[in-house]
Amino acid sequence: MSPHHLTLGDGCRLAWTSDGDPAAPPLILSNSLGTDRAMWTPQLAPLAQHFHVIRYDTRGHGASDAWPGGYGLDRLGRDVLELADALGLARFAFCGLSLGGMTGQWLGVHAPERLTRLVIANSAPYMGPPSAWDARIATVRSQGMAAIADAVVERWFTPAFRADPDNTAAILATLHVTDPQGYAGCCAAIRDMDLRPLLSLIETPTLVIGGAQDPATPPEQTRALIEGIAGATGVILDAAHLSNLEQPAAFTAALLDHLNKTSGE
Repeated sequence: MSPHHLTLGDGCRLAWTSDGDPAAPPLILSNSLGTDRAMWTPQLAPLAQHFHVIRYDTRGHGASDAWPGGYGLDRLGRDVLELADALGLARFAFCGLSLGGMTGQWLGVHAPERLTRLVIANSAPYMGPPSAWDARIATVRSQGMAAIADAVVERWFTPAFRADPDNTAAILATLHVTDPQGYAGCCAAIRDMDLRPLLSLIETPTLVIGGAQDPATPPEQTRALIEGIAGATGVILDAAHLSNLEQPAAFTAALLDHLNKTSGE
């Protein structure tokens, strides 16, 4: 499906698609660093039976513009709010993985009145040290995405899952064609983020999903989110970083169990 495009307040164009009944409760899905909205394909059909599912490409990714410079998490959060405003969504559920989960945390802190439910998957409130992100930014800007692709995919999936190349071919191809400028811009947002002091401000009913074998946002990061967000529930899947792809059935079941509690709102 060809995406729609929304021109945001700063001129950046954001690509988005929707599935399901527009009259159903809205759900916005936010992709991880180095992927695009296609990462949610395993979840799409079951979710669209219950929700009006809006997927978008985070700025710098997929069919969205790769705006120059470093991005901030507040900009990524405001992108979601501008999209929701354009679609006439006063309130919506939100699910984000990794970088998308960081955007979700920002929304939980800064726009709680817009959220019905929140799902934060394979994410963290802080991912230091900043020097590691500066090094990654310098690498992709000078050498392109191929310079980091293999190492990134090793963090995304367990060795058993990677053993079948068919499991990772599509997501690896997406990573390779991600604009280095956009990727670096989002790396800056992660580098500069520290939501640890703010987690207690999140009052939206929240599910935190983690991967037992996730080296990028390991279980201690999942626990930090669960413990920091009052009333949050947690699910740990036998997966690495992109748990929705490695354990699609279990991920979708946990998602639906949490989100369907607001289907009547």
